[in-house]
Amino acid sequence: MDVSLTAAHWVYLGGIIVILGTMLMRKNIVVPAVIGTFLTAFVFSDSLVTGLASIFNASLVAARELFNIFLIISLVTAMLGALRQMGADRLMVAPFRRVMRGGTSSFIVLAVVTYTISLFFWPTPAVPLIGAVLIPVAIRAGLPPMAVGMAIAICGQGMALSSDYIIKVAPGLSAKSAGVDPDVVADRALVMSLIVGLTALLIAYFTQRRHMRRPAPELLTDWESRAESDFGKPGGDAPEGGATPTGGAIDRAPAEAATSAALPTTTAVLAEPVTASARQVIDDTFKSIRAAKTFAVLVPTAYLAFIVYLMVGKFTDLVPDLKGGDAAAMVGGIAALILFAAAATNDKKGFLETTSEHLIDGLVFAFKAMGIVIPIAGFFFIGNGDFSAAILGLPADATGPTLLFDLVNAAQSHLPQNVFVTSFGILAIGMIAGLEGSGFTGLPLTGSLAGALGPAVGMDPATLAAIGQMGNIWSGGGTLVAWSSLIAVAGFARVPVLELARKCFVPVVSGLVLSTALSVLIF
Repeated sequence: MDVSLTAAHWVYLGGIIVILGTMLMRKNIVVPAVIGTFLTAFVFSDSLVTGLASIFNASLVAARELFNIFLIISLVTAMLGALRQMGADRLMVAPFRRVMRGGTSSFIVLAVVTYTISLFFWPTPAVPLIGAVLIPVAIRAGLPPMAVGMAIAICGQGMALSSDYIIKVAPGLSAKSAGVDPDVVADRALVMSLIVGLTALLIAYFTQRRHMRRPAPELLTDWESRAESDFGKPGGDAPEGGATPTGGAIDRAPAEAATSAALPTTTAVLAEPVTASARQVIDDTFKSIRAAKTFAVLVPTAYLAFIVYLMVGKFTDLVPDLKGGDAAAMVGGIAALILFAAAATNDKKGFLETTSEHLIDGLVFAFKAMGIVIPIAGFFFIGNGDFSAAILGLPADATGPTLLFDLVNAAQSHLPQNVFVTSFGILAIGMIAGLEGSGFTGLPLTGSLAGALGPAVGMDPATLAAIGQMGNIWSGGGTLVAWSSLIAVAGFARVPVLELARKCFVPVVSGLVLSTALSVLIF
């Protein structure tokens, strides 16, 4: 099909090139995206008013399309804040310490726990939690700090975040731009993430195995003596972790620490009778411990039941099969109810106020973490016919320009009609887009390219979108880029962040290459 390219097409293409170049320079791409939106709309409409209005309209359309993602992040974060307040978050992982008896078992437990928590709650709260509770145990068991960092980064920032199978933020972004079903992208991204993750874990284990040592308390002492100035403060952001992995208290849950602090010593009890106020403190402490233990069991049980429900609905006709939006709504609904219950348990009198505070904290975190995506997505949406009409202010029944698809169609004769070349090209673009360090801002780009290139080479756009998602998140989510959330992992493990990124490079890239090749053959 012959496509007539206009000046607006070339301006839009120039915007994409500038954005990719800005990513390569490790700079923020919001300004280029906004300027690209303005220039594209101005040249297309030949109206300064439309160009200026498009800056607002593009972000408004993107926000409207993506707000469900912000809301689910907010609710889950708010729930975790309430659980952290009572100490239930750390009690949830405490039982795993009992099986961490050596280097190999510690590596496996760290990998499983990190993946599980990150899959349900994202790596941001998982890293401080594991850093405060499990890392010291793993170090004492003989696992080298570098192996600790690699296991957490690969399973959390990499394997769990790249599929994002439960919260489905990443598949939603990819699918929205590609114009495909989010559930299909999520399913394929899950398979790809497991291939990449397991490959990277195996390589990481065998490269670090020779550094494992026999369990000894001296290992923990040596690790704790490492100067924080060498690697940055271990805790990173205090509100996320609650405690940094230093000192002897790290091995105890908050409820346990509160018990020892609140209860009088045996000598004191024998020396004088317990007063009414002291008895009240003891009673309140035991109640808080019981509450923390209850929620530490309730939360995993609730989400496990939800997963079982999803699986039953997917493979049988016993219950309805929940699609992407409905499943995300269920996650948010469960998180909201647990938030209310936990807030009421923590503060019965101020329950309404504390619940609102947790929700506000969740919304603030969501917009800090994902707000940057809105103007960037707005630029790529203006190249998508489904959204361009609204951005350009065209009548409701008008058809918007399909700038990106037109560019791809015009370039078909110059592109190799080969699924392998296209797939690895999308992977490379995703990895370049991830260089800015968040892992999510490039998803509108790779999703849009997948939707345009898929039909041209005879490949399912959902598969290409999932491949681009792998490249984006494994690169920028926190495994290959040292200026990403990998800093937090390195801080807790007390290893140099640049060295950790270098150690992860070969395992992760090997997994990405294998996953992309297999995806072309399987899907």
